[in-house]
Amino acid sequence: MHDLIDIGANLTHDSFDPDRDSVMQRAADVGVNRIIVTGTSVEATAAALRLVGEYPGRIYATSGVHPHHATEVDAAAVTRLRELAEHEAVVAIGECGLDFFRNYSPRHVQLQVFETQLRIAVDTGKPVFLHQRDAHESFLALLTGHVADISGGVAHCFTGGSEELEAYLELGLYIGITGWICDERRGDALREAVTILPLDRVLIETDAPYLLPRDLKEKPSGRRNEPGVLPHVLERLARHMNQDVEVVAKAATANAERLFGLNQR
Repeated sequence: MHDLIDIGANLTHDSFDPDRDSVMQRAADVGVNRIIVTGTSVEATAAALRLVGEYPGRIYATSGVHPHHATEVDAAAVTRLRELAEHEAVVAIGECGLDFFRNYSPRHVQLQVFETQLRIAVDTGKPVFLHQRDAHESFLALLTGHVADISGGVAHCFTGGSEELEAYLELGLYIGITGWICDERRGDALREAVTILPLDRVLIETDAPYLLPRDLKEKPSGRRNEPGVLPHVLERLARHMNQDVEVVAKAATANAERLFGLNQR
């Protein structure tokens, strides 16, 4: 059994409220021993930090605002984000970035809030947990202007192709792979891209409760994804990287420990 780290799971989601302890136990049973819970808003970040207290040594958090919620960020929210970001269990700033696919927040607001969070990352010395959908050029342009001052980052839930992958690798980013790689309808570009993904940049995540792998033989009721599915993502990723599963598992765990400073906590 591998020692795995799920670097992105939305365990504050209300779908986990009835059985979160069981979810955590199922994860541990398959070797998913540490989980980074994603902060997608001020409230979600605070909730993630409450989970840290319930599962010490097993849960860490990110502190940020997803681009969908950018319109919720005012001066008070920025102050609160900065306070939350200083917590010792917060290992990254985000989920931050741009989403021009949904445009739930106007694009100019997304850009402002993304830049604000990049500055928080610079000030705190913590890496960034990045979201990008249908906004590659704008995302790359803004990130390029700050990346030299940021202590690393991960392209969370990467679903792009080889060109985007190479651009992010050139910026020094790690690449987070989810169950998207298991999607026979939409995952072709990603499956091709991971053939050039270096072992020293690979990270794995579930993005639970979202992105349940479509090729699971036994799907959970309600089709809710959870961290215990991470070994399946690992196996599929290793296959498409043409690597041994153990090799990819060790690399992904070491990379997560390095990027998020987990061995120092």
